[in-house]
Amino acid sequence: MSRRRVLLLAALALCAACGREAPPAAGPRYGDAPAAEAPPLLRFAIHPLHNPAKLHAVYQPLVDDLNRELGGRVRLQLEASLDYGDFERKYRAREPALLLPNPWQTLDAAGAGYHVVGVTGEDADFRGVILVRRDGGIHVPADLRGRVVSYPAPTALAACVMPQFFLHRHGVALGEVTNHYVGSQESSIMHVVLGTAAAGATWPPPWRQFQRDHPHEAATLRIAWETEALIGNSVMVRDDLPPEVVQALVARLVALDGMLLPAAGEAFRFRRAGDADYAPVRDFVATFEREVRPVARAEP
Repeated sequence: MSRRRVLLLAALALCAACGREAPPAAGPRYGDAPAAEAPPLLRFAIHPLHNPAKLHAVYQPLVDDLNRELGGRVRLQLEASLDYGDFERKYRAREPALLLPNPWQTLDAAGAGYHVVGVTGEDADFRGVILVRRDGGIHVPADLRGRVVSYPAPTALAACVMPQFFLHRHGVALGEVTNHYVGSQESSIMHVVLGTAAAGATWPPPWRQFQRDHPHEAATLRIAWETEALIGNSVMVRDDLPPEVVQALVARLVALDGMLLPAAGEAFRFRRAGDADYAPVRDFVATFEREVRPVARAEP
């Protein structure tokens, strides 16, 4: 090949190379714009109104709506708990940023630096319900002496504390029945269905849910007694949350009052409230603990 031809081919190859972009260099790439930071994650813990799977099915649509409304300023993460004790351990350690506790837990969480911003549910719903089998032969509270009564947990205010106070005020002392704390609302009801408890305590929303989910089993039961009502479950925020985040959350919760929660088959109810609204609960708990037992302990 002539020297001239070699030079011509080399020139053509060089021109072809000039038309191609160099491949990106390996290794880290640097630029002037910082990477977008993920919004702060806020844990929203709800006390065991349902088992964890059911609780997520009921409340995740609400949390999704709140996250859309907050527009990336923060991100809420719904958190269930294994049982009442697990939920109470979390807030005493100040782990969640937001809580949906029962009224006794509301008083307890205040000592860990949480504040009430609202009340959920219908006021008339926050009362105890004592269920018995239709064929169980239970007609008056005294019929429960020496029998088993089931409850979700010792600190379940509507589904344990208030029913125990009802029985106490109707002449049946705590030690005159065998108290079984079975972990959940549905379990408390099922113990009566199965005949392993003569009576079971719960409160209206889980009882309505049980009737929808298990109509055949529910038909074997009846409400023997109901307690008087108290203010319902609260929504609380930890005391280190930015005020503007709290204001946005509360405003959206107010706007969502009446939103259907499909998995619950009922509407979400919310109204603004503060710590002082739970003073009647404090008074009730003081009377209960004086006459019956400490709420935090299963026995006197």
